[in-house]
Amino acid sequence: MTNFKYPRAEKLKKKTEITLLFEKGKWRSCGNLRIILLKDKPALPLESARFGVSVSKRYFKKAVHRNRVKRLLRECYRLNKDLFKEAFGEKTVAMMFWASPEMPAKFQEVEEQFKKLCQMQKRA
Repeated sequence: MTNFKYPRAEKLKKKTEITLLFEKGKWRSCGNLRIILLKDKPALPLESARFGVSVSKRYFKKAVHRNRVKRLLRECYRLNKDLFKEAFGEKTVAMMFWASPEMPAKFQEVEEQFKKLCQMQKRA
């Protein structure tokens, strides 16, 4: 049985981890989705996988719209967590962004792009 939870321990919250992610992370893109990743290395030990979401105020002026996109991104990760861990690794810190001013019409659009992103990573 798959685990569809998104517990607090998996949420990327610490400022130090976010700063480290932006300094040493690698960017990947697929359609309107962008993700920045930092994999576990001996020099940078990670205790577990962490995942965060961010939506730019530049693209979505209203908080209602930003929150909607963030909910869609978190839900996409929650439902496809196994696919994400298989593609990017068990101990990975990641933050996902929606890089487009257009609001996704359906959850299926976001999920499709997320799956493509994971498939691209598997092949690489």
